[in-house]
Amino acid sequence: MTNRQIFLNHIGQTSPDPLALEIVRANGSKLYDIHNKEYIDLIGGISVCNIGHGNKKVIEAIKKQADNFMHVMVNGELILSPQTAYAKLLTDHLPSSLNSVFFTASGTEATEGAMKLAKRYLGRTQIAAFKNSYHGSTQGSLSIIGDEYWRNAFRPLLPGILHLDYNKGESLKSITAETACVIAETIQAEAGVMVPDKKWMKALRKRCTDTGTLLVLDEIQCGFGRNGTLWAFEQFDVVPDVLLLGKALGGGMPLGAFVADKKIMDSFATNPVLGHINTFGGHPVCCAAGKAAMEVLLEENIINDVFEKEKIFLENLNGSNIKNIRSRGLMIALEFEDFEQNKKVIDRLLAKGIFTDWFLFASQCLRIVPPLIISIEEIQQACKIINEVISDL
Repeated sequence: MTNRQIFLNHIGQTSPDPLALEIVRANGSKLYDIHNKEYIDLIGGISVCNIGHGNKKVIEAIKKQADNFMHVMVNGELILSPQTAYAKLLTDHLPSSLNSVFFTASGTEATEGAMKLAKRYLGRTQIAAFKNSYHGSTQGSLSIIGDEYWRNAFRPLLPGILHLDYNKGESLKSITAETACVIAETIQAEAGVMVPDKKWMKALRKRCTDTGTLLVLDEIQCGFGRNGTLWAFEQFDVVPDVLLLGKALGGGMPLGAFVADKKIMDSFATNPVLGHINTFGGHPVCCAAGKAAMEVLLEENIINDVFEKEKIFLENLNGSNIKNIRSRGLMIALEFEDFEQNKKVIDRLLAKGIFTDWFLFASQCLRIVPPLIISIEEIQQACKIINEVISDL
């Protein structure tokens, strides 16, 4: 049997028509399939590969840690240097109130942990989230994502969930002293790159403060420089009570985290003891990889070029059938008339060596979230091909 046949027969499928590319290597902003065909990667593992594929410093950190030890016990009971070193690096680059890191194995587990933390710390049960938000696919995360199409097939889900209108002042009135937490993407990704007004974000922060509600900002996709600053919330002059991290956090390895003040996080330590645990959260190899990747991001000043590269994308994308372009940094959505037109563009681009896809809650939008290290020449080449494909169609 070929790998394709094994994939179709023995790997759980997520759609009836998977892309089924057989990728055998990746480097920088390029992917290569079994036929050695080259693709410019405009997905970046969906904001995972911010410093590109195959970074030598990350690979060396993985090898070094694997030589020392891999899994021991990673739920906060043992002192493991990869965890402590990465937690220190993270908190050194966060506001002082975000000083305690709880590592998980994925972003959706970070969401689940934050939901439990808010309930435990405040003794409240109601959780508010926003329409067209995405926070993961486990049942708790699924309960708060903002699209009924994905929720409906798996009901009943968690009770006590409010779905509010994102970037609408009137919706904030629903946040009360009964609300344990409000969970929001700082910039909505799967909605097709929806950037909130700064005044609204500050009003959200104030409403949470006034009602004693924890503000949880999800930067699983938009953290680590994706939107042009290390953390997207910096652009809105707000500080969350809890920060959700994932994707780029692991430098290409599976890792998530939620970060809060220690006085909040300590709620998990008593009544009950072991109030939140997991087996592989903060895996030593993943933490070593993530720390190395963050060091590369900071030391090589990669974030400094993000807004300039965004500008080059916007200046070079001029297809007449693009209905709208929304962006913040290297998170860009090209909006077409409908999904059918978008899918034709995506399929044609794939044939021409441009790897991209669509957004979950904005299927009419083409996703551009490349590695932050993508070169100017690669951007120009990708835009040229995108424009040609749109013109041809």
